[in-house]
Amino acid sequence: MTKVHDSSEQKVIQTELYEKLIARFVTWAKSRDDIRAALIVGSRARDDPDEWADLDIIVVTTNPEHYLSRTDWIHNIGSPLLTFTEPTATGDERERRVLFEGMLDVDFAILPEQRAKQLLKGIPPEIKAQLADTFGRGIRVLLDKDGMVAALEALIPSGETLPPRTPSKQEFCEVINDFLYHCVWTAKHLCRGELWWSKSCCDSYLKHLLLTMVEWHARSTHGPDYDTWFRGRFLEKWADPRIKKDLRNAFAYYDEKDVKRALLATMDLFRWLACETAEKLGYPYVMKADERVTAWVKTCLSERA
Repeated sequence: MTKVHDSSEQKVIQTELYEKLIARFVTWAKSRDDIRAALIVGSRARDDPDEWADLDIIVVTTNPEHYLSRTDWIHNIGSPLLTFTEPTATGDERERRVLFEGMLDVDFAILPEQRAKQLLKGIPPEIKAQLADTFGRGIRVLLDKDGMVAALEALIPSGETLPPRTPSKQEFCEVINDFLYHCVWTAKHLCRGELWWSKSCCDSYLKHLLLTMVEWHARSTHGPDYDTWFRGRFLEKWADPRIKKDLRNAFAYYDEKDVKRALLATMDLFRWLACETAEKLGYPYVMKADERVTAWVKTCLSERA
């Protein structure tokens, strides 16, 4: 019978397991001449990660292809169950993601040493803001053989954050028009009988645009520097409580009638968000186009019933 641990006990257990894995990584990385620096970012770099937090390690190396194309090195750190590579969250580098025994998930972001040295010569404003945001949320330096991490920290003023993220009038209108266009697109494909295709748009593409509006709504309410994290992280903590309530009805089962319901619920949620945000920002809302699109979608879906 599997023993069930309470949340506090599980957090302690997970922390101990991750710390053992980190210790093995450091011991191994110290012996590798091609690894010049390594640091933890994200939840496990902060003081009190919960039991669900993964481990994010940035590895600065002179041989990035070795760690992206091969997997044998992972066994020096732990017992992997599976591994794969994908672009990093910023999309400018690649990372190897590993699930170790015990369901310990670790992301190794592989940063070429040459790229790190380029940053030391001059950090573009947008990159500096991203680094400030990352470093400001907490880092834990594991290795810094050449002082590169310390030098990067020195180049980033303490307290510097991402620039204000208020959308321009054009950006705001682009997102609204994109959303309304794809509401029609979703309805058409649903009426054609393409359930997978239409559900994917309703619950993926449209939700991506909805999240953008949720973020803009939060910043227009609380100020342009209000922290909305990224890709919906911790939305339950920073978004308007009304949004969380309406989201309960905005996702669909794999069922034609339910996709219809979810599409209309998503449109209703997006509309009041966009209208409130437009008013706060002093931008117009395309109400005439919205009314035309909504009427057409409702007619299209009702005829399909």
